Amino acid sequence: MVFLNCSSLRNKKVKSVESMEEEEEAITRSLLLKQKLDSNHQWSSTSDHGGVQLSESSSTTTSIVVLSTLVAVCGSFTFGSAVGYSSPSESGIEEELGLTLAEYSFFGSILTIGGMLGAIFSGKIADFIGRKGAMGVSEIFCILGWLAIVFSKDVWWLDLGRFLVGCGIGVLSYVVPVYISEITPKNVRGAFTSLSELMIGCGKALTFLIGSLVNWRTVALIAIIPSLVHLLGLFFIPESPRWLAKCGCLKEFEAMLQILRGENADISQEAADIIEYTENLRGISVDGVLHLFQGKYAYSVVVAVGLMAFQEFGGLNGFSFYTSSIFELAGFSSKIGIIAAAVVQILMTTLGVLLIDKCGRRPLLMISMAGTCLGCVLTGFSFFLQDLHIGKEIIPILVLIGVLVYLGSFELGMGGIPWIIMSEIFPINIKSSAGSLVTLVNWMSSGVVSYAFNYVLEWSSAGTFFIFAVICGMGIIFIYKLIPETKGRTLEEIQASFTHIHQ
Repeated sequence: MVFLNCSSLRNKKVKSVESMEEEEEAITRSLLLKQKLDSNHQWSSTSDHGGVQLSESSSTTTSIVVLSTLVAVCGSFTFGSAVGYSSPSESGIEEELGLTLAEYSFFGSILTIGGMLGAIFSGKIADFIGRKGAMGVSEIFCILGWLAIVFSKDVWWLDLGRFLVGCGIGVLSYVVPVYISEITPKNVRGAFTSLSELMIGCGKALTFLIGSLVNWRTVALIAIIPSLVHLLGLFFIPESPRWLAKCGCLKEFEAMLQILRGENADISQEAADIIEYTENLRGISVDGVLHLFQGKYAYSVVVAVGLMAFQEFGGLNGFSFYTSSIFELAGFSSKIGIIAAAVVQILMTTLGVLLIDKCGRRPLLMISMAGTCLGCVLTGFSFFLQDLHIGKEIIPILVLIGVLVYLGSFELGMGGIPWIIMSEIFPINIKSSAGSLVTLVNWMSSGVVSYAFNYVLEWSSAGTFFIFAVICGMGIIFIYKLIPETKGRTLEEIQASFTHIHQ
């Protein structure tokens, strides 16, 4: 009897596959219709009120949103410090610990192995203990990793430290943009989320600069500071309201949303939209890797995975991890080159933050990818001239220009926007598995490039960068054909439109 009663109760709660599909289509159509109505309302409001837009998109940005974002992007600074560490520390580590080229290549790439492991569990961790909890656990891993590097006496402790840091930033690379996108109003979401990339750039740049002046152990010790700041800051910021809604904590959800939007803000409509969308999705399906391969999610997965693959296979870790090696190979001062690269990256990332909510994601991605292609061509051509023993005087300058064009163009768009789009396009019911998959693809691609770069460079320095140029060219076509614009829309509208396209 108990078994029969349980079965009947379960059957009342569980819908058939057909009815769930119909309900999801209805939800999607409703959200798309709402999006069109909102657009019309925004237009009419502008016309009737002297150009003043009265729509939800004009919501103000509160001090707590700013504080929460600044705390979150401390994790991005940690990420940048880890990525930028291997380039200025290469000669010092090799001399002090006697590492071979193969051992140092493994040290550089083991960060990505840890990143892959972190990526696999990033979505589940962020769903299980929350966005704040995931960031806190990640920073503990990073602190332990940096301490292992600081006190390392042999290659094993060095690699262990790098691996632990990789595990930490593997989770951070997913949870930081997701947290920021879930707490910010739609009219500033792009700029605030792209602050993550700005801090990654600042982390890399500052590590470049400090690494060119002090010992590699001191650099690792300094890298602990942003992790500690992040850990302490987490006690003063709210949890993601959308995660609370997903967990069914509706009172806490409304309280956190009210804090984020301001004490006097009317959150009723935004709260109702989030709760309705989250509850319906939770009733339709459960999160799981196999669920991602349904046709309705194919477009979202292809867009996110494709952007991450082109981000890494376009040569990022070759230029970032081994910047000093590239300059030395061309006969240019690595210290001057690293400082110039740091300045350019910060300037271009800042420009990207200022432009993203004005120009949109898609135009910046196109310009960025075209610039990285040009940078690869210039760098490859300079080494081609070097192989032919032609133009010895101009080769160092040409390499400098090529590297700066690549890194600057990358930071303008391809550095941060793929993470922004990843955080925007997946519905809450698949965000955990989808985020883990996309982050894993990013780290796998990163690992391949970082490990293979030195070996491919020995095979053909010019050919290495021409290969990257071809991949960047393919990336331009991919963006032009498949990437839509997402600026100025709520997360629920974006996710409904992506699902609707391929139903």
